[in-house]
Amino acid sequence: MAYALAHQPAIRQSQLDEEITDHAISGKMAEWFPQLSFNAYVQHNPQLPVSIVQGNIAKVGLANASNGQFSLTQTIFDRDVLLASSSAADERNRARQTTARNKINVVIAVSKAYYAVLVTQRQIGILDEDIVRLERSLKDALAQYQGGIVDKTDYKRATIALNNARADKRMAQELLTARVASLKDQMGYPSHAELVLDSDSTQMEQDAFIDTMQTISVESRIEFQLLQTQKRLQEDNLNYARWSFLPSVTAYGNYNLNFQSSELSQLYQRNYPNSSVGLQLSFPIFESGKRIQEIKQAQLELERVDYDVIALRNSVNTEYAQALANYRSNLNNYHVLQENLNLAQDVFQTIQLQYKAGVKTYLDLIAAETDLRSAQDNHIDALYQVLSSKLDVEKALGTVHY
Repeated sequence: MAYALAHQPAIRQSQLDEEITDHAISGKMAEWFPQLSFNAYVQHNPQLPVSIVQGNIAKVGLANASNGQFSLTQTIFDRDVLLASSSAADERNRARQTTARNKINVVIAVSKAYYAVLVTQRQIGILDEDIVRLERSLKDALAQYQGGIVDKTDYKRATIALNNARADKRMAQELLTARVASLKDQMGYPSHAELVLDSDSTQMEQDAFIDTMQTISVESRIEFQLLQTQKRLQEDNLNYARWSFLPSVTAYGNYNLNFQSSELSQLYQRNYPNSSVGLQLSFPIFESGKRIQEIKQAQLELERVDYDVIALRNSVNTEYAQALANYRSNLNNYHVLQENLNLAQDVFQTIQLQYKAGVKTYLDLIAAETDLRSAQDNHIDALYQVLSSKLDVEKALGTVHY
């Protein structure tokens, strides 16, 4: 599981999204700090502007000019920067919660794929045992036929049963290949690399049980936590809309370089500098009701999040009830099939002894063998259903660990 959480593309993308969010917030927060810029230009005036002073016409400036400006600004109040500051923690938290949600989904998907592989491996093991029994039965039937004890019907039936078992094993092996490929995909594991699994049948059976008396808490679900974060962010958006009635205030300082000359070659010989400092206030007075509509829109979007929370509470309760019902049903079915497996094993062993003693026919032995294999397949499939439904219960409870 550790490999999947480290290499699964969806997890890596979420982790990159966290970094992207962090850099985006840092970029916005940087606007609180002083900003220094420099602008420059060179200009040639074929015709100089004129100025009329007390009826006298005088040309202003010289033919060549070059200006440079150092500009220092400091934001005192701006609603864009204020929004970035107030929502920074929640933005980072939302990115982390999204990663957590994706990790939970990966844990569930990988676990189910892993159990599917183990179940298929167990089924192949069952078929191997079945093939060994059928090969022994075929050998016994052939010996009895050659000895004239029975006709060739038993020998042919044994051959048919053995061929079917071998065909089933081939199908199971192909299914195993597909399920291993699916597991690699869920893990983000290289498709060409060999994947060795630690399969412990006893541990798998122990993992199938969960306390069904646990009380569900919606607050433990990552989806609920994401909605709470989304609600706080929406509250910030509402405040942002309200702040539109406040002015933006910026302090500034400018230092200007002013070079002028009638000769281009001597342009930078003489400088006429000037400087200024001040405060800039920007306040939109009338925007045709735009700001009021944005406030109303933000209020409705905040109210919509509240209904998302209500819908989630209802869906979580339904999800938990369905998951718990499926788990209990699958667990009961597992216990029943466990008993059937024990009975099928006893019946097969008894009929096998009776067949060797000449009391039962080979048809009875084949029927017992078929019942045993069916009971084994049903039992291992029931175990997978229990494990799968247990994961669904843990997801509904919000107790999936990673």
